[in-house]
Amino acid sequence: MRIHITSVFVDDQEKARRFYTDVLGFVKKHDVPVGTDRWLTVVSPEDLDGTELLLEPSGHPAVQPYKTALVEDGIPAASFAVDDVHAEFERLRGLGVRFVQEPLEMGPITSAVLDDTCGNLIQIVHTKS
Repeated sequence: MRIHITSVFVDDQEKARRFYTDVLGFVKKHDVPVGTDRWLTVVSPEDLDGTELLLEPSGHPAVQPYKTALVEDGIPAASFAVDDVHAEFERLRGLGVRFVQEPLEMGPITSAVLDDTCGNLIQIVHTKS
């Protein structure tokens, strides 16, 4: 068994597509109309057949209280692995990304947390081997 698709709830799918592709560097995999929304997924350019991230609309009534609670408590909705948190932090900050946690080293783990502009906090992390 392996993870095929996971999701983050986004306030605006088109804005999310631009942020996750143009800023974070993911690649659009699927973009299929589904009623007024879309089945919109992105993947890592390093693994085009790997785990997909569904940029899921936040329309369900339970979603907004859930997202608000996570953000208020500083809990990331997702975590993405990077090779160098400090370099990625500088690259993204240079693109105007707002971080709520600058790079923090905790033993073998370095992480930082950013605002995805679509209602979520996202963690970037690297674990030293």
